[in-house]
Amino acid sequence: MTTLVIGGAGYIGSHVVRLLLEQGQKVIVVDDLSTGLRRRTEGAELIELDVTLPDAREKLAFQMRASGADSVIHFAAHKQVGESVENPEMYWHDNIGGLANVLAACASAEVRDVVFSSSAAVYGMPDVDLVTEDLAPQPINPYGATKYVGEWMLADAERAHDMRTVALRYFNVAGAGWPELADTAVMNLVPIVLDRLERGQAPVVFGDGYDTPDGTCIRDYVHVLDLAHAHIAALDYLRGEERPHRTFNVGTGEGSSVLEVIDAIARAQGIEITPEIGEARAGDPARLICSGDRIARTLGWKSEHGLDDIVRSAVEARTAGITPDVEAYPEG
Repeated sequence: MTTLVIGGAGYIGSHVVRLLLEQGQKVIVVDDLSTGLRRRTEGAELIELDVTLPDAREKLAFQMRASGADSVIHFAAHKQVGESVENPEMYWHDNIGGLANVLAACASAEVRDVVFSSSAAVYGMPDVDLVTEDLAPQPINPYGATKYVGEWMLADAERAHDMRTVALRYFNVAGAGWPELADTAVMNLVPIVLDRLERGQAPVVFGDGYDTPDGTCIRDYVHVLDLAHAHIAALDYLRGEERPHRTFNVGTGEGSSVLEVIDAIARAQGIEITPEIGEARAGDPARLICSGDRIARTLGWKSEHGLDDIVRSAVEARTAGITPDVEAYPEG
């Protein structure tokens, strides 16, 4: 079996690549290396290609035919909410255009199985304690909208080209399966806190007046290695006969507040951390927690790592010298 991993030099994609290689599969990584790292692709064939370019579909189709690829996992996309609000045209052009090229190439090369990297951002600000896949998506920013439209595109490709597709709606991803594959972008809570501590600065909590036990936002944090295993389960699912669902949440079903995450980092480092309290950010729901019943029931997948495991792996990666190499976005 041969899998093309689009965006496989990135943080999440590289973990999936590592698992596929460990299974003995042939893996071809397609990445323009704009944010991905070449060193993360060791053991796989790397093709440097921007899938948003007009000639990308022909080049992708050629590689699919030449390699005998039978499946594609698509990660490549811009993923910052604030940036998507400031520059929506880029998000629509690149996230949607890139996926269109990938699906067109799959149709041309008769590659049937496609796993798509979606997001809990499709749900917007749901007024529920536990988010299930039956909840109607209502994205509130261009990033979330592009992910939801991407899911529509997969459904259309199934009907038009007899493809088999699945979309995985990630919740908050963190940690490191291997230190060298750690998240080096300072864009999410755990690396942001670690980065500020290394700079001798206190982490900033955006609001402590939410309707939660400690007043800070609660999110569902899933270990990146667990998420990677979910992609392997999704590929196996697509190769089976029964496929009752196209979308799956990927999370733990448990929530942790911002202060609880900071406390976990303090425990992992053996230090005390006193955060600064800043102004609440517009559009932040008080809690966003995943229901994982569907993926557990249908794919047999369940997360194995809790918050302390996630934080410990991130801290150990930093201790091993895997440091940030991408500037932080203001929204963190």
